[in-house]
Amino acid sequence: MTLLDSIRAARLGEPQPQPDGATLQEFRFAADDPVFAGHFPGHPLLPGIFQIEMTRGLAESALGSTLIVRAVTKVKFLRPIIPGETVRVELKCTEKADTILLRARLTVIGQSAGDVMLEVARET
Repeated sequence: MTLLDSIRAARLGEPQPQPDGATLQEFRFAADDPVFAGHFPGHPLLPGIFQIEMTRGLAESALGSTLIVRAVTKVKFLRPIIPGETVRVELKCTEKADTILLRARLTVIGQSAGDVMLEVARET
């Protein structure tokens, strides 16, 4: 199973557009997802790259375009995300010229789990 396969399998429902322009999506990674086998034995947690890719993938769904990451401008992991937890991603997108700025807040049971900021571009 690839990283993207794991993220697709973890999606709970469809992305939900919000009145303020944000998009919400929830994810839950099963305890038997192969990612947890090696990260870390005895203390499984979701790797940070998954949080970055969840942000990009949600933006692709919200914008209806394939997106290429130009820069990871900020990533802050605030708490471990463990198997079986529901992760809520709130995404805001801002377009400036040929760059799209993404900001995602990740929460688990109302607790901040991470912040991700990316600069992306539409694939041409």
